[in-house]
Amino acid sequence: MKPFFERLLSGEILVSDGAMGTMLFQKGLKSGECPESINLKNPEILEEIAQLYFNAGADIIQTNTFGGSPLKLSAYNFEDKTEEINRIAVKCVIKVVGTQAYVSGSCGPSGKILKPYGDTEPDEVYQSFKLQMKSLINAGVDIICVETMTDLHEATIAVKVAKEISSQIPVIATMTFDETPRGFYTIMGVSIKDAAEGLEKAGADCIGSNCGHGIENMIKIAYEFKKYSSLPIIIQSNAGLPEMKGETLFYPETPDFFAQKAKELIDAGVSIIGGCCGTTPEHIKTIRKVVDSYKK
Repeated sequence: MKPFFERLLSGEILVSDGAMGTMLFQKGLKSGECPESINLKNPEILEEIAQLYFNAGADIIQTNTFGGSPLKLSAYNFEDKTEEINRIAVKCVIKVVGTQAYVSGSCGPSGKILKPYGDTEPDEVYQSFKLQMKSLINAGVDIICVETMTDLHEATIAVKVAKEISSQIPVIATMTFDETPRGFYTIMGVSIKDAAEGLEKAGADCIGSNCGHGIENMIKIAYEFKKYSSLPIIIQSNAGLPEMKGETLFYPETPDFFAQKAKELIDAGVSIIGGCCGTTPEHIKTIRKVVDSYKK
């Protein structure tokens, strides 16, 4: 593979994978169970998911480490397993993709609210991300992906930690926005303008949004990011807003619908297109076809 930065800066559009949680539930994860516990109990499931997304054409495959920081793992009493959980997740993806796709170390929110709004010291969050990211980078990830953030302070701490551990590692940072009468804001009140400027200043190499919305609103979000930053933009949409069908959670946006809208993301100047909650390898396969046909 060419270096990640080289491909982005050349204008190539990359395809990232889709939902991890959706796939884990399909593979037997129970509601309320720690998603990262799968890494310890059934790592072969991680290999199966990585293989499905790799076969679908994803250039970037994430690790099952979204909640892999010790602060987040402490909710399940798994904090002492932080290094093992992160290491196993990376090795499972590498085993499947080798050097044929980029391994992205997923780092989600700590689950804590930082002072002065909450009771958690910023240094606690810093140390928590530091342990997780050291484990991911030492295990061989190609990228660190700080994702689904709503607090810009927490997001910038995470980005800075990654760059402190390795100045060379590409860092992707995404935030999750809600639509309001005044525009798009995170639940912590962060605008797209503030997010773009803050994440870039912190040292992120690629910024954007994931989760929260179906793909149509994400097109609007992409245009907003392009207004405020010249960095490469990543968009990973949900497959619409979830609905309950009996006992089952259902996401209404089909792979074909995603394919239609992926063209608009490309027109908006998005550099990396993938999926979040509710998306599957079938969604990624259709995005891959659109991106490949666009190149021609």
